Amino acid sequence: MSFRLAVLSDVHGNAVALEAVRKAVKREKPDAILVAGDLVMNGPDPAGAVDALRDMESSGAVIVSGNTDIAVADYDYAAAFPWFSEGVPAAFQAAAEWAHDQLGDERLEWIRRLPSERRVRDGGTLVLLTHASPGSQTAGFDLDLDPSTTLERLSRTDARIICCGHTHMPNVRDFGWQMIVNDGSAGYVFDGDPTASWALVTIDGDAVTAEIKRTEYDTMTVSNAISARGLAGDVYRAATVRTGKLVR
Repeated sequence: MSFRLAVLSDVHGNAVALEAVRKAVKREKPDAILVAGDLVMNGPDPAGAVDALRDMESSGAVIVSGNTDIAVADYDYAAAFPWFSEGVPAAFQAAAEWAHDQLGDERLEWIRRLPSERRVRDGGTLVLLTHASPGSQTAGFDLDLDPSTTLERLSRTDARIICCGHTHMPNVRDFGWQMIVNDGSAGYVFDGDPTASWALVTIDGDAVTAEIKRTEYDTMTVSNAISARGLAGDVYRAATVRTGKLVR
């Protein structure tokens, strides 16, 4: 009997997109749901996103944290954004601090308790859930990454399937012995398609297949809510949601 996994990530405080994805996932009736972090920063409703995710967790969803969750929960910007050698931009800090204030103590403690990785096994098939890559919340599987670096990052785990996000660019890559399933983003995608992306993975004995799914949601409502907030950088965040392309 096959085992089916729904994988999503990078909700980024977009509760409207998350709710649309939840409905789409429910129609597929997967055996398990995996959520690969970056849950609250940038979007207009971090509290609503956390409440929905906690409800999913209570029904069995497996959830890990991402790098922006570290920024929101504890303002550890060096850990969250190590590529900014000259300091994290003020717009990033403003978004993290606003989300922090919106969440309140209980939701923040829930985020802090999330692990950085989880593993799920179906028979002899091991699945790793991580935000960026095995052992890292910040070093992702970018599509333009040097192949030797991709293979080095793959070698950090024995998992047959690595479920991740971080890049906001949905894709599936099967190397034969291992598969990367990057679901993209359920709320803040960068590939030019202004929908929410997620992935459906099917394990049938030794055979593994995965496909990217797209779910429409009301991007204009979310974009307008971001614009109305008025934080530094919100004009670019709103445009990113509206177009599905990273605008900065």
